[in-house]
Amino acid sequence: MGAVVDTRPAITVPSPGESALLAVAVLAVSTSAPIIAACAAPPLAIAFWRCFLGAAATGGWLGVRRPRAGWPADAAQLRGAVAGGVLLALHFAAWIPSLRFTSVASATALVATQPVWAAMLARWRGAAIPAAAWWGIAVALLGVLVLTGVDFSLDPRSLIGNGLALLGAMLAAAYVSVGESAREHLSTGAYTLIGYGSAALVLLPLALVTGSALSGYAARDWWLIIALTVLAQLVGHTLINLLLGSVSATVTSLAILFELPGAVIIAAVWLGEVPPMAVLPALALILVGLILVIRSADLPEPVEEPPG
Repeated sequence: MGAVVDTRPAITVPSPGESALLAVAVLAVSTSAPIIAACAAPPLAIAFWRCFLGAAATGGWLGVRRPRAGWPADAAQLRGAVAGGVLLALHFAAWIPSLRFTSVASATALVATQPVWAAMLARWRGAAIPAAAWWGIAVALLGVLVLTGVDFSLDPRSLIGNGLALLGAMLAAAYVSVGESAREHLSTGAYTLIGYGSAALVLLPLALVTGSALSGYAARDWWLIIALTVLAQLVGHTLINLLLGSVSATVTSLAILFELPGAVIIAAVWLGEVPPMAVLPALALILVGLILVIRSADLPEPVEEPPG
C-alpha cells in the first residue's frame, strides 16, 4: 500500500460495519502472544514458519489475481521491500523468544511501545515531536520501568524476556519506518510477499544455526503455527490494512492498543496465566502513554503493522 496522506480529521467515527471489522482485526492480533506461549515449537522456528506460510499464502492469492501493477519497478524499490523484510525477521526473532522468559501481558505491553520508538526515530530523522507526545513517551517509559521492576522481583529471568520484547518494539518501529517509502510504490500484496519471503530467508539460517528444529512437532503445535499465521497475520493485519483506506490512522492505532487487554484475557482464560495485581498499574501507565503519543502525533502516515 502506498503512503496515504490523510486529509480527514485525526479522529473519525467508524461506521458500524467498519467497527465490526476493526473488532475482528483486534481480536485476531490479540491471539498472537497466547498462541506463541502455548506452542512448544522453538521460537525461531515459529517465526520462520509464520513468515514462510504467510508468504506462501500471499503468493498463492496473487497468483490467482494476477495483478499487473504494484510490483518493484527498479532495484531501489526491491531493496526497500527486502530491507523491510529483514527488519521484520529481526523483530520476530526478538519478540517471539521473549515469551519464553516473560508473561504474555508483559511481552505484549512492551512490544506495544512501538509508537514510542517510532516517534523517537522520527525525531532523530528531523521531525518535530509535539510536547504532548513527549509527555506520552515519558509516561509510557515510566510504565516500562515499573513493569520491569515488578517482573524482576517476581522472576529475575523475566528481565531477559522484557529486554527482548523492547528490542522487538524498536525493530518493529524501524520496520515500519523503512517500509513507508517502499509502500509508496508497491501494492500491499507485493510488499507483503517480498517482505514475508525475505523475512523467512533471514530466519531460516538463524533457526538452523541455533539448532532450532524445523519439524518433528506434535500435531497440536503445527495447528497452533497455522492458527498464528491465519489469525494474527492474514486476518488481523490484512483487515487493518484494508480499514486504513476508510478509517483514520489515529482511530486504527488506538484500536490496536486493545490487543494488550485482549491478549491478557485470552491468556487468562485459555492458559490460566493471570497477571499479578502489581503489574496492572504499569500496564495502565504504558497504555495511557501510548494513547498520548498516538493522539498528539496526528499520524498523517498510517502504520500498517500492529505489534506482534
